Amino acid sequence: MNQRQMFLILLALGTSWGLTQPLIKIAVSNGHQPFGLIFWQSVIGVITLGTVRLLQRKPIAMRREHLWFFLLIALTGTVLPHSFSFRATTYLPAGVMAVIISLVPIFTFPLALLMRIDRFSWLRLTGLALGLVGVILLVGPDSLPGNISVGWVLFALFAPLCYAAESNIVSKWGTYGLGPGHVLFGASVMGILTSLPLALATGQFIDPRIEWGAPEYALIASSAIHALVYSGHVWLIGRAGAVFATQVAYVVTATGVVWSMLLLGERYSFWVWGAMGLIALGMTLVRPGRGNRVAPSQGLGNNDPKRQRDGQA
Repeated sequence: MNQRQMFLILLALGTSWGLTQPLIKIAVSNGHQPFGLIFWQSVIGVITLGTVRLLQRKPIAMRREHLWFFLLIALTGTVLPHSFSFRATTYLPAGVMAVIISLVPIFTFPLALLMRIDRFSWLRLTGLALGLVGVILLVGPDSLPGNISVGWVLFALFAPLCYAAESNIVSKWGTYGLGPGHVLFGASVMGILTSLPLALATGQFIDPRIEWGAPEYALIASSAIHALVYSGHVWLIGRAGAVFATQVAYVVTATGVVWSMLLLGERYSFWVWGAMGLIALGMTLVRPGRGNRVAPSQGLGNNDPKRQRDGQA
């Protein structure tokens, strides 16, 4: 497969991933609450990923010693960040949420320094500063429609912070030799087990026997797209390398904004566009290059490349 084909696949994955942001906005439009949405998102993820992995004859086993790790990934990668992002999406434009979620690599850098798995770099610190300036522009007095509190922007920032924590946990302690697809499947199972009691206890459970409309179909579509695109992203990393594949983040942000404009009729102020530009530049600067990362610790989940090659992807 040549570079042009790889680039087209990258665009397709990013464009599909970007579509999930306005779909989530539609899913929360009739009052569905985070824990109920997270439960059904996890169910759809398990069905989609489980089917794909079985067709590929890849394992879906969940050994006892891996359960706590799957739970940790479920909490930091799904339950906690989606609790923040789904709630904030109710009040913020979907395009603004797409920009906020793109802060993940910018938050990843300082957390990596605190966890001693990355080396300090003035260039990357500049990227962090640009990202923070972008956030300041987002909460400026003229950035959002007058009836939206800037507090929801600050609330939404916890979502990329959780994703950044998840990324650094995996970078530092590994994945027990399990591939990303296996980890996502296991985390989705644990997402079901954690979100269901929360949804029932808080009255947020979504009864599937209700009359279905656009929000329910949007939830199914966004969940299935996320699971399939993530699997495709993992495949692309294996074929084209991590540095090339991580450029999908730029496509996701840009197309998330464009999809929101097309499907929801959103329009943004000059300050939001300026924030997007600064955050995109910051993402470019904080992206780790070769030689930046410190060798990962093997204390918790030993990364074993041989096990991954032998079918654990």
